[in-house]
Amino acid sequence: MTEPNQKYLRYQPKRDVVFVMGAGASQPDGVPLQRDILPMILSEEQSEIRDSKIGKSVIEFINDNFRYDIQLNQYPQLEAVFGFLDYFIQQNESLNAKYTHNKIVELKEYLIKLIHYIVNLRTHKRSKYYHLFWEAIQEFNTNISIITLNYDTLLEQAFDFLFKKWGYIDYCIHLMNYDKLTELKDFNFWINPREPVNIGPNDNPSPIKIIKLHGSLNWKYCNCCNQTLLTPWDRTIDLQGGKFLGFTYPDNEKYEYVCPLDGTEFQTLIMPPSYLKTLNQPVISQLFAEASREIRDAKKIVFVGYSLSDADVHIKALFKKQLRKETEVIVINSKKAALLENKYNAIAQNIKYYDMAFENMVSEASLLKDIVS
Repeated sequence: MTEPNQKYLRYQPKRDVVFVMGAGASQPDGVPLQRDILPMILSEEQSEIRDSKIGKSVIEFINDNFRYDIQLNQYPQLEAVFGFLDYFIQQNESLNAKYTHNKIVELKEYLIKLIHYIVNLRTHKRSKYYHLFWEAIQEFNTNISIITLNYDTLLEQAFDFLFKKWGYIDYCIHLMNYDKLTELKDFNFWINPREPVNIGPNDNPSPIKIIKLHGSLNWKYCNCCNQTLLTPWDRTIDLQGGKFLGFTYPDNEKYEYVCPLDGTEFQTLIMPPSYLKTLNQPVISQLFAEASREIRDAKKIVFVGYSLSDADVHIKALFKKQLRKETEVIVINSKKAALLENKYNAIAQNIKYYDMAFENMVSEASLLKDIVS
């Protein structure tokens, strides 16, 4: 039974708009594109990476097994490095005496943590572009959901001015934060929008699904209890030991995160770019099921800053299976070209293309109103 000031937030049967956001949506705020991550790891300018245990191990592995030229800006693709690691992991083989199977498993996790570290460097500031996006949602239409392939948390951080009065974020997974256990009392601040929420006299909130198909910097996964902890403000990784770090307030002393329920060391929950992706991780599987339902029930799909990479065959398969022929499709991308159109034409018909970047889209009020409505 709900209290008099509590209310269940209901989703409408159909979604007016489903946004699908790629790296181009976060690039204006400095979040690196996938092709820029490996050069940043190998750059001599990133001394904190080169001087760390994790950084040294990954750089040594790449130097031993790949060739690149910093002066000519020629690097292997990140997908190729992960694909090479994944081959030996899936075959349960060692590369040689130096790179045993166990060492390769460790190196893959190290590389994932370096990606986490690099993306997080650009995630502390506020995004004016995502703020403009949320203002349009507030003004024109809250019956939307978002599928994002980005690890960063700029989208969610820009949502804070809407919290409680206008809306709640629904990550579409169960979080430890929802459980009212003594061990989790410090993390109960995140409200579950699928349970009754307290409503103020002038509040009219809507639940907004943010489905992060490739994981998130602020999710910590315990592979013992198979649960996810949300830490919106603590996303730091120690590059010496690979531990997640938190900071006390106000003295700002750091501590290492472990699972509050069983003491297990947390793992990252981001899906790395690779030609050999495994989608059987419990949280990722649940998110793909949720995304499938949203795509099927969408009146309009808007792709923003997403190039439909050849390595994302799982995304192509998702839309080939779930996208209905009558669904309106819009592509917002500043790299409009025949190759990009061919990729999108392979998954949908009657696509409307806008040759512009995300920051231009959110700056044009009339266009944004048409897209959101």
